[in-house]
Amino acid sequence: MENDISKCPFHNGSLKQNVAGGGTRNNDWWPNQLKLNILRQNSALSNPDKDFDYREAFNSLDLDAVKADLHELMTDSQDWWPADFGHYGGLFIRMAWHSAGTYRVGDGRGGAGAGLQRFAPLNSWPDNVSLDKARRLLWPIKQKYGRKISWADLMILAGNIALESMGFKTFGFAGGRADVWEADESVYWGSEKTWLGGDVRYAHGSEGVVEGHGVLVSDDDADGDIHSRKLEKPLAAVQMGLIYVNPEGPDGNPDPLAAAKDIRDTFGRMAMNDEETVALIAGGHTFGKTHGAASADHVGKEPEAAGIESQGFGWSNAFGSGHGSDTITSGLEVTWTTTPTKWSNNFFENLFGFEWELSKSPAGAHQWKAINAEAIIPDAFDVNKKHLPTMLTTDLSLRFDPEYEKISRHLLENPEAFADAFSRAWFKLTHRDMGPVSRYLGPDVPQEELLWQDPLPKVSYNLVDENDTDLLKAKILQSGLSSSALISVAWASASSFRGSDKRGGANGARIRLAPQKDWEVNNPVQLQKVLAVLEQIQKDFNNAQVAGKQISLADLIVLAGSAAVEKAANDAGHSVKVPFRPGRTD
Repeated sequence: MENDISKCPFHNGSLKQNVAGGGTRNNDWWPNQLKLNILRQNSALSNPDKDFDYREAFNSLDLDAVKADLHELMTDSQDWWPADFGHYGGLFIRMAWHSAGTYRVGDGRGGAGAGLQRFAPLNSWPDNVSLDKARRLLWPIKQKYGRKISWADLMILAGNIALESMGFKTFGFAGGRADVWEADESVYWGSEKTWLGGDVRYAHGSEGVVEGHGVLVSDDDADGDIHSRKLEKPLAAVQMGLIYVNPEGPDGNPDPLAAAKDIRDTFGRMAMNDEETVALIAGGHTFGKTHGAASADHVGKEPEAAGIESQGFGWSNAFGSGHGSDTITSGLEVTWTTTPTKWSNNFFENLFGFEWELSKSPAGAHQWKAINAEAIIPDAFDVNKKHLPTMLTTDLSLRFDPEYEKISRHLLENPEAFADAFSRAWFKLTHRDMGPVSRYLGPDVPQEELLWQDPLPKVSYNLVDENDTDLLKAKILQSGLSSSALISVAWASASSFRGSDKRGGANGARIRLAPQKDWEVNNPVQLQKVLAVLEQIQKDFNNAQVAGKQISLADLIVLAGSAAVEKAANDAGHSVKVPFRPGRTD
């Protein structure tokens, strides 16, 4: 060790720094080990108030006051991050969309339900450049209302108010998304090691970029057939760090038909059909603009890699002023409509009203400009400047894909249908991961029940009490069905539930319906035998009631499993009482 008394006697300048938790870890040696650490997420140790009741807090919130403050924010342009066209609407729509748009139906993960855009990796994805600024603009409102409104709810509400402040009537808003306070380590976002990589999720895909990963600019390096490639399940984004698709086309190849395949695949995996997909893209692109003022070389590190002096900000921009007309976000420079701060049908009017030729943004990204057109598109910061109409490759997909074209032309010719389709698709996008309507909070919850909410009949009868359940359990145990069969069916009925998007489970007794009744894992022969007996017990009990009391098959399946567990424990010399609460419907 050097003998220099001016240095620390232990480190003395010769030891590595910040090595705790680094190096080659157990997971590197044994990557296939079961990862039990994800079961310890969101513990009381990471929760600032483990006894906090968010439902109660939200119900005490003056939602109209929050909405009024958000309306005011939309046009309160800040010098440190000026609003495009004097209105933050486009920015907040993108923030809300990207918060909700990570949802995928395959495993129910992602989505807006926990406010995870605040944490890595989402806060630093290349597709989320500049959304750190959007959340910072919301900070004074979050401070004002505190824990009465979560970040998760506030981000979605801001998107709604952005739309409403620009003349669009939204379908509704439901609160109820409680924040978490750490990153979600349980979600599989893909296995690529570089941002914008797609080489693992596809047999042939972009290898991504290591440096300059702040901005999406075309890769042009895919050697496979981009018209027929298949995306790894359960992923729903085409490249690491994207929400949906590459707006320049698959791996940066500006092919609208190939892009349409990617769009249909990814939006389908996010639970959207073709009409919803067209409405969402066209509706979202009615507002605002993209940003690609110059090369990505000017853009600094993402928030998670930026220095502590950046105070949570990332993607510092060394080009010009670094904001306003000099902003670099996606690397694309497109404004879709002549009225980017007002609801209109101008997206479709321009899409079909012009012919298009391939061009490049100032950052070098593939985009399209109108042929033989006048400069009719307003500049975001100079009222005396106009631009040619421009579109993304993925916008042209809505015209040149045959199925998308039919829908697009219908919406072009029927503006009211377009507004209705977008309002419904936007509501679905921002609420799909919340689960049943019973979890929705607030005065703006729509009255209409929607098919994707998996609606269940409301309880229209008196529920059974403990005397009734004791009688029913006795009949079940006298039916001749084995404890293992009863437990197996109850388990199968409940085990389809997933906490990610609150879908599945015993409520509804859907195990008696296709496809669950035919799943091999549910032992269909045994299942039908058990259901037949339980249905008869249910019928006999309900027919014998005179005071409007009933039991659903969903409740009876669960009760039967509980009775079997109690009997099995008793047979082994243990006294066990399994709690039971009725209220499920069929």
